[in-house]
Amino acid sequence: MTDTSVKGMFEAVVTSNKRIGHRFYKLKLIFSGEGAKAFADFKPGQFLEIDVSNIALPPQENIPADLLDASSRNILLRRPFSCTDVATHGDKTTADILYCVLGPATLRMTTIKPEDSLSIIGPLGNGFTIPENKKYALLVSGGMGIPPLQHLGKSLFTDNPDIITTAFVGAKSKADLPVKGRLDEISQQLGFSVPVFAGYGIESMIATDNGSVGYKGFVTDCLIQWLEENDAPSEEIIIYSCGPETMLKKVSQIARDKNIDCQISMERRMACGIGLCQSCAIECKVPDSDQSIYKMCCQDGPVFDSREVVF
Repeated sequence: MTDTSVKGMFEAVVTSNKRIGHRFYKLKLIFSGEGAKAFADFKPGQFLEIDVSNIALPPQENIPADLLDASSRNILLRRPFSCTDVATHGDKTTADILYCVLGPATLRMTTIKPEDSLSIIGPLGNGFTIPENKKYALLVSGGMGIPPLQHLGKSLFTDNPDIITTAFVGAKSKADLPVKGRLDEISQQLGFSVPVFAGYGIESMIATDNGSVGYKGFVTDCLIQWLEENDAPSEEIIIYSCGPETMLKKVSQIARDKNIDCQISMERRMACGIGLCQSCAIECKVPDSDQSIYKMCCQDGPVFDSREVVF
């Protein structure tokens, strides 16, 4: 795949930055002018990079104990984020970003306020594609892998309403689920466990390692269960997945064993976002060969055909 989209460095204005969970925040941006035009073509699975070098730290009392030592580090490199939604409104384009406070960069992002201006590079990378003749789309996310799949779910709902879409969301526990809304038993019994997917009429299942909500076990077990209970021809199904690499390996194995097309969104430290720094290499198979080559996650991905990635 080759990224042919228009990309550049743009200014975005923050419209909101709200806490939606223990360490989860939703950041909303709005682009004008050339930025609005560029991001109007943003595809699910692509990403952007935010300059966080000049963002202030929160007061010390608001810094989690496990981040106190690391919080004072200078942030030199931009941070990559996928989007949960991108929408055009007249001559403006909005982008929603879900992030989790895991280090000094995301810690600083919690202090971003409405009307602040951020330097953004994007759109970057290659997103998900929807092959013809598919009747079922299975979205499998683990941990913070949900944002690009949420965006994809909206795209399927809007542009491919004939495709029956089901989402599978996994996390270690209920507290680690990066979703906002009630995860009550009634919604789970009806098959609409995850509010962000239910809004698009997409059925969903939740799996947690400790069983604090939904199925107790791995999200890949839910995927296997769906495939066993539905006798749809493999050529009519496509799996899309984003999450920890161990989960992506298992999803890829399931897809290979069942001869199902599968696209996975990989994660690496993408310092430059355009393939120059060579820091985000992914080992990939050479077709019809025992050899492998390295591709750049930022430029050749982050979405790859699961058959080509060497785990």
